[in-house]
Amino acid sequence: MGSLREIETRIKSTKKTSQITRAMQMVSASKLSRAELNAKAFVPYMEKIQEVAGSIAAGTDTEHPMLVSRPVKKTAYIVITSDRGLCGGYNSNIIRKVTNTITERHTSKDDVVIFVVGRKGFEHFSKRGYNVIDSVIGLSDHPTFAEIKDIANKAVGMFTDSIYDELYMYYTHYISAISHQVTEEKVLPLTDIATETATSSYEFEPSGEAILEVLLPQYAESLIYGALLDSKASEHASSMTAMKSATDNAGDLIDSLTLQFNRARQASITQEITEIVGGVAALE
Repeated sequence: MGSLREIETRIKSTKKTSQITRAMQMVSASKLSRAELNAKAFVPYMEKIQEVAGSIAAGTDTEHPMLVSRPVKKTAYIVITSDRGLCGGYNSNIIRKVTNTITERHTSKDDVVIFVVGRKGFEHFSKRGYNVIDSVIGLSDHPTFAEIKDIANKAVGMFTDSIYDELYMYYTHYISAISHQVTEEKVLPLTDIATETATSSYEFEPSGEAILEVLLPQYAESLIYGALLDSKASEHASSMTAMKSATDNAGDLIDSLTLQFNRARQASITQEITEIVGGVAALE
């Protein structure tokens, strides 16, 4: 047990830490509210563009490169992480999932290329010798499509140019404020889009091939942006939960230190009384 001054100093510093984590919790809660709305608002657009693209693909005799599977020699992965820490297991969970998947599927790092969103993912994969061919760092808390347009366009374009043969995306799917799930989604090739989404028929011009030439890249890029919005909601929720846990732990520590302080002070007072009583007895 430390001295009264040491314990009192620890109590004060822990209270200051608690105030900071509580403020960060409130900020994350505010960001989560908006991020959740952004993610939900994007869903109708995604569903519609998927329906239109699927219907046109099903009704068009085309072999667009984005719709055709080919022998897999090289695989690309898009990994969405955060720029900052203090968000629990948000980054470590997705990084571990991607690393394990690459280890299971590939015998060499030369068979893999990686696109990274977020500083944490970029630092991890760069330091370990993976071929990180593009990255985006410093996104806003509520990113727009313009912020990731270049990397999304590059990822889709390199597949179309046959630089790699399939494209997977890893992100954290937002379920609720306390529940998130690391998710793998195959972005390219879009082999199932015609069969899964062909629910409506459309009259269109010019040709279906011409429309798909424009629509399919937009659809694939929208998949990436939608996953980013989903991940941002999960990131803010994870940060809010982590800061709440830190605040609660600080409160428990303050209670424990306060109890130590009271016991130490009581022991000190008792000792002083005993010394006074002993001094009085010695004078008699």
